[in-house]
Amino acid sequence: MSFGAFWPIYLSAHRRPANRALHVVGTLSGVSLLLAAAVFREPWLILAAPVVGYAFAWTGHFFIEGNRPATFGHPFWSLAADFRMTGLILTVRAPPAGGAPDR
Repeated sequence: MSFGAFWPIYLSAHRRPANRALHVVGTLSGVSLLLAAAVFREPWLILAAPVVGYAFAWTGHFFIEGNRPATFGHPFWSLAADFRMTGLILTVRAPPAGGAPDR
């Protein structure tokens, strides 16, 4: 499956604004922990980054969307889509929650 084919599927699993918000918080937290690991030379922060990041995202899926995280079936495309969605949300270019995917 290509990323282009995966992206609409990913967006359909992220229709609720609260779930999207949790994904943004998780993605930014994970990246921040990786940066902190490099700055403070604390290797354990590298291990904490995905745990913290996915804790936010999976909370959104299990308790808000009520669906299965795409990470389980497509881990690499899911991670790329998390970064894409976060970037689109932060630059106010994300498709509306529940709306049609951007092209």
